[in-house]
Amino acid sequence: MVERRQEDQEATRTHPGSGRQELFLDLKGRGRIRVIEYKGPEGAPTLMLLHGLGATGPLNWLRSFSDLAERYHVVAVDHRGHGYGIPTRRFRLKDCADDVVAVADELGIQKFIAVGYSMGGPIAKLCWSRHPGRVRGLVLCATARHFTPERYPVLTRAVLPGAVLGARMLPNLVRSQIIEGMTRDLPSQEAKDYVRSEMSGSDPAVLAQATRAVLRFSSRNWASDIAVPTAVIVTTRDKIVPTRRQYALAAAIPGAKQFEVDGDHFACANKRTGFVTELVAACDHVNAIAA
Repeated sequence: MVERRQEDQEATRTHPGSGRQELFLDLKGRGRIRVIEYKGPEGAPTLMLLHGLGATGPLNWLRSFSDLAERYHVVAVDHRGHGYGIPTRRFRLKDCADDVVAVADELGIQKFIAVGYSMGGPIAKLCWSRHPGRVRGLVLCATARHFTPERYPVLTRAVLPGAVLGARMLPNLVRSQIIEGMTRDLPSQEAKDYVRSEMSGSDPAVLAQATRAVLRFSSRNWASDIAVPTAVIVTTRDKIVPTRRQYALAAAIPGAKQFEVDGDHFACANKRTGFVTELVAACDHVNAIAA
């Protein structure tokens, strides 16, 4: 049973004229999580939007919300340690996937299409593998079956624990450095202030743990078992998740349809890339053939 409580923040914030609600849900046995919801048309199918590493739901999907909400019930979560996600001392991708299903339970959603960007891709796939009866389809964006060569995890095991410890000892300093890197090239003070507000609740130690979790993730042995309609959006100038790995993901999943965006890893935030158009097309494709 999932409970909803109202404590230091409003349980629901409505944004007039946008159809948007900002919910703070207490998931029993899990913790407090922020959810952005657009109801969409009456009876519309649900999209669960799962953001990338270091982002939040709104930072990742802000440019996509309105177009998707014209035809879908849209739900975006903040993952653990990110923004206003569930506080945790130990970040695990599978816990994030279980959080998503707990949110669906709270909102009365039986089935949904999981839409994952970068780190959200593994979380979306884990939603399917751990809760196959709940996931109608997958839309996987700027993501891959795995994110690092097989020899590299040895280095991550050696280096990242120190990064986690440093972030725990000096969280404000590390958070400020992360925000500075994210806002340095933004054109307006308003945009910088928005990013700063979104990131103010992020836990730098958890972000370091999440980095390690993503680098250690692999679905190479089971991506071919995915048995729901799937679309893969490839960001064709991506240097963070190499394009060849994105194409390999599409090739590995039976029947997956490939979409291409002429952009880098941050294409979701750049209106000139046409990402939103391809995202809507990919969601429409999966929804049309999903059971």
